[in-house]
Amino acid sequence: MNETSYTQLPPNLPVPQDDGAAVHLLGRYLPDVKLVSTSGEPINLRHRSGVIVLYAYPLTGRPGVPLPPGWDAIPGARGCTPESCAFRDHHAEIRSFGAEVFGLSSQSTDYQREARDRLHLSFDLLSDEFFAFTDALSLPTFPVGSTRLIKRITLICHSGVIERVFYPIFPPDQHPAEVVDYLMNRKS
Repeated sequence: MNETSYTQLPPNLPVPQDDGAAVHLLGRYLPDVKLVSTSGEPINLRHRSGVIVLYAYPLTGRPGVPLPPGWDAIPGARGCTPESCAFRDHHAEIRSFGAEVFGLSSQSTDYQREARDRLHLSFDLLSDEFFAFTDALSLPTFPVGSTRLIKRITLICHSGVIERVFYPIFPPDQHPAEVVDYLMNRKS
């Protein structure tokens, strides 16, 4: 696969349905968990003041590495790279509302660092490789073969408390514009 095939969504992807796996999140405190960031700095989102946009995604594809078998048939699986690129493209606008952006996946920090550099992301990706953050919040996950992955979800948090949940997300490449709209109309 070339880079274009990762940065563009194929047609006729199945649309994820709301399975109720995120209804418990609104108003919850983020867990007191340090996550490794692509900058090397440990990040504890619970202790960050201000507004945080945390978008979680299953995995970013890498040129030369095949996606899991049947990936495009799994509702909500495909689109991590286009979503990350769209957050990159909207990053300055999101920052203008005083919000920080972080991506979260269960991929290793080294894998995420390669994606951050290749995609020229202007924000950190956080690794939850051992699911400490994911399990503490009971974020929705799904299996692909013997691998467990985080479902695509975005949390808007203020001073460690979840104030808005976007789930399910489709299409992922247009979702960052929804986040910008929310932040623009948010009551502080």
